[in-house]
Amino acid sequence: MNRTDELRTARIDSLVTPTELAQRYPVSSSVASHVTDSRRRIKKILNGEDPRLLVVIGPCSIHDLNAAREYATQLQAQRQKHQARLEIVMRTYFEKPRTVVGWKGLISDPDLNG
Repeated sequence: MNRTDELRTARIDSLVTPTELAQRYPVSSSVASHVTDSRRRIKKILNGEDPRLLVVIGPCSIHDLNAAREYATQLQAQRQKHQARLEIVMRTYFEKPRTVVGWKGLISDPDLNG
């Protein structure tokens, strides 16, 4: 009988579980508070309890971590400037799930070398 399975597999490793990841990279209390507070503000806007406009803004996907940090810093300044009328939320992806040809995203190809 001919062997047909795993012909191009160099090695097989177990995936890290979500619990193991959470233990390796614990979330700080300040980050947890930021996420909780942001979700609370968004919920109030969506429920009509806060009259501000919710603005969810990209970049679509991150390919340069330094540029993403700079963008977030600039966006934070605008967020503070317009906080009375707007709730500005930065949203991005680390993958490009709909991309068939080309770069698949930071998670799949962090070195941008295809």
